[in-house]
Amino acid sequence: MRKFAPMIATLSKIKHKDSPNFFLIAGPCAIEDESMALRIAEKVVEVTDKLSIPYIFKGSFKKANRSRIDSFTGIGDEKALEIIRKVGETFDIPTTTDIHEPWHAEMAAQYVDVIQIPAFLVRQTDLVVAAAKTGKHVTLKKGQFLSPESMLFPVQKVTDSGNQNVAIIERGTMFGYGDLVVDYRGIPVMRNYAPVILDITHSLQQPNQASGVTGGKPELIETIAKAGIAVGADGLFIETHPDPKCAKSDGANMLQLDKLEELLTRLVKIRQVIL
Repeated sequence: MRKFAPMIATLSKIKHKDSPNFFLIAGPCAIEDESMALRIAEKVVEVTDKLSIPYIFKGSFKKANRSRIDSFTGIGDEKALEIIRKVGETFDIPTTTDIHEPWHAEMAAQYVDVIQIPAFLVRQTDLVVAAAKTGKHVTLKKGQFLSPESMLFPVQKVTDSGNQNVAIIERGTMFGYGDLVVDYRGIPVMRNYAPVILDITHSLQQPNQASGVTGGKPELIETIAKAGIAVGADGLFIETHPDPKCAKSDGANMLQLDKLEELLTRLVKIRQVIL
């Protein structure tokens, strides 16, 4: 297996770089308003400082991939990006958001430290290359339709564009039309190409519901997370919200914010055992 410097080693502003723990990307699915984003970040910073977990704040400035035309897509691109920037400046932490069009790359790069490529778009060469050329760290969500081995090629698109700061996010594989499963065999495979982050909330989505609203199984978040740490995931990706039932996007699979500390405490113990 190739040896990679952890993603966090070259990321500025991140705390606990010398910690043996996994790193964490966490935040709300979408930026709903400033107070909500700051509240979530404050809590996650408190917990990750207590547990010495390197932390990157995540929030989508725009939700372009929606089932229905009346689904929430955002509060305005620049307004949301300004809020993400304020979170980073307020807590002195790195931030990330996802992009959907090549021209989003330069815009987002003015506000965040890490650019995320969504799973459904990870084969879009122009999008991946545009993100890579910003010089920002790039995370590539593994398509629900892709094998672990096929993620070599999106990684190569980033590195061949002159950017070595790339990681893969595993977020589950389609199992029929309305469910996802995580094939943990893929984590060591993909770690040959780049650090691997396990998305423990989107992996529990149940897409293609008759209502046009994606479902989920948040009661299994801890199960998915424990297995991921045991297998050797370098990082975790968690979407969290103070009240998921009232979230404007992906509420069916988000972790309730007040459950985060207990979950991470247990996961750190597993990490300590496997090191």
